[in-house]
Amino acid sequence: MTPVEALLGMYREMVGGEVHLGGWLTIDQERIDAFAAASGDRQWIHTDPQRAAAESPYGTTIAHGFLTLSLLPLLTESNAPGSFERNYPGMRLRVNYGLERVRFPSPVLCGSRVRARSVVIGAEEVPGGVQVAYRITVEIDGVDKPACVAEQLFRLYP
Repeated sequence: MTPVEALLGMYREMVGGEVHLGGWLTIDQERIDAFAAASGDRQWIHTDPQRAAAESPYGTTIAHGFLTLSLLPLLTESNAPGSFERNYPGMRLRVNYGLERVRFPSPVLCGSRVRARSVVIGAEEVPGGVQVAYRITVEIDGVDKPACVAEQLFRLYP
């Protein structure tokens, strides 16, 4: 059996199953401000705590939706030491192929804690490798609706 066949079989058996639930991460104003500086999105609802307290429907600043999205590698621990070897045996390279159906159902208020839950939703052979699709749900501690739901695609090559 080739490495591609082995990985494909392994991930097809996982379809529908949760493969990761991360720890909580607090989203503080420092992180929001750093993202605002990096992205150029300095809208007051993200960067001005006093104005947000007075004028925002949330009573505080909120994280950028794209900040939440950019935290997926951290929240899923996909780049943690040993993660690649453990999750993709026989592969030498993983490429982030993109995202599908990204939504931000609920805002992340400054000071909130978030975590990611990952479920395998598909695996298929692609030229020279395997494509694995995950549904990643970013949960907010104490909030019913998630901060973000996205389908992320990775391509893996032996």
